[in-house]
Amino acid sequence: MTIIGWLQISLLFLAVLCVVKPLGLYMAKVFSGERTFLSPVLVPIERGIYRACGTSMDKEQGWLAYTLSMLAFSLASFLFLYGILRLQAYLPFNPQGFVGVPPDLAFNTAVSFVTNTNWQNYAGEATMSHFSQMVGLTVQNFLSGAVGIAMAMAFTRAFMRSQATTLGNFWVDMTRATLYVLVPLALVIALVFVWTGVPQTLDASVTATTLEGAQQVISLGPVASQEAIKQLGTNGGGFFNANAAHPFENPTAFSNYINIFAMLCVSSALVYTFGQMVGNRRQGWVLLSAMAILLIAGVATIYWAEASGNSIVTALGVDALQGNMEGKELRFGQAMTALYAAVTTGLSNGGVNGMHGSFTGLGGLVPMFLIQLGEILPGGVGSGLYGMLVFALLAVFVAGLMVGRTPEFLGKKIEGREMKCAMLAVLILPLTILGFSAVSAMLPSAVASIGTAGPHGLSEILYAFTSAAGNNGSALGGLSGNTSWYNTTLGLAMLLGRFAYAIPVMAIAGSLAAKVRVPASTGTFPTDGPLFVGLLVGIILILGGLQYFPALALGPIVEHFAMLAGQTF
Repeated sequence: MTIIGWLQISLLFLAVLCVVKPLGLYMAKVFSGERTFLSPVLVPIERGIYRACGTSMDKEQGWLAYTLSMLAFSLASFLFLYGILRLQAYLPFNPQGFVGVPPDLAFNTAVSFVTNTNWQNYAGEATMSHFSQMVGLTVQNFLSGAVGIAMAMAFTRAFMRSQATTLGNFWVDMTRATLYVLVPLALVIALVFVWTGVPQTLDASVTATTLEGAQQVISLGPVASQEAIKQLGTNGGGFFNANAAHPFENPTAFSNYINIFAMLCVSSALVYTFGQMVGNRRQGWVLLSAMAILLIAGVATIYWAEASGNSIVTALGVDALQGNMEGKELRFGQAMTALYAAVTTGLSNGGVNGMHGSFTGLGGLVPMFLIQLGEILPGGVGSGLYGMLVFALLAVFVAGLMVGRTPEFLGKKIEGREMKCAMLAVLILPLTILGFSAVSAMLPSAVASIGTAGPHGLSEILYAFTSAAGNNGSALGGLSGNTSWYNTTLGLAMLLGRFAYAIPVMAIAGSLAAKVRVPASTGTFPTDGPLFVGLLVGIILILGGLQYFPALALGPIVEHFAMLAGQTF
């Protein structure tokens, strides 16, 4: 580890911190229906969309109608994308002449992009036409991110309102998230990417002559536009197979900085938006502080593990001072690769600028563990916020048990129904991850897909289902996932991780909105100070992490101690 490396990391977090308040205030105005500087241009478009949908900004929905609207929209999005992928050969903007995507892979990919997971069992430059990339995948990058933001806003209103039966309107929230937040930011970021050298063209490829005189065909396409929303919407699906390690997706150290900044800015600012909308900005900072503590700890651990190197490689004569550079781009180095790995897994992004499978045992464990915590650091756009609020409810419930009082959070009493739904939501991920991983580890055809035998092979399987259920999309590498088994089971894991989690969360929102909002009393446990930050971090680590310890002990933890002993499998 170096001072320069830590300076790079610190400046990135400082840049994100600088935009949290202004962007958070802007989004609070957007979702409160207040006028913004974009209103003169976007209000007519917004109203036209409502007329086309048969709704209006004044028509609100209860939690069940809101949830059913979200599910219906997601189903329609899945069918639309699945159709594009299957009919790709007959659609325009296909200069490469790609055939339709096979049924199981089309199912996996459509589910992946609709659930904001963007797991990719294919190489984009060798599988997807420009039409599929633009009209199929990029559009879903906007819409799936907007769906997550919409649900977060509905959950936020549950704390704002007293004895209410509605949480807003899904169609209005999704439209505003797209028009006022994601599209303007994506336009700016895309132009920055083009300036740094990211291609944006409808050409299929260009032929270059190498230094040896050979002809090399280099794939091109509308990369910058997809890259921008890939990061802003915490999607992560790359235009190219190498993702953000590819020089056309991430050509320079500056573009790498913009990638990480774009990942963090909206999700972090939404936490401030929450505090602003519920009338308690300190509460927003408390939630963001808990997220930051765990994320920074993850960055530090990965950076330390990779900078310490691999004793097995060192024994072969490699300079130990170089650390572990396997699987890393020289133009980014260990510090920015560690930061990217922690951020992309603390979020539900899934993009990578290095190969996680080439990290050390401990360096590879941390990204997997960050996903298993529920991707709340600060998580996907919207989904990270409501995921963190579920843990906040559990934390105040534990505090209430310790002092013998009915727990309260932001003036709402937390009772049995909320706790049952919260525990159901928290248990969805481990049941999905560990269940599918256990079956895959015992099924010969599934085991045949792993790239490395032994503990690392188990890590490949565990990471795949962790990434799918956590709606992340990154991969440890080595696992051949484009099989009927993995395309189907990973797709099911994505659906459970997104929708089986969201339904109990929305039920909590409906229950809280119907409660009377009571003022804090002398006996109310304060949730806007350092004590609650510590309690919240502890609850996240205990409930979100210890469930996976036995499985992790058989995979990356064994790898770590084997490396220390100089042993290979």
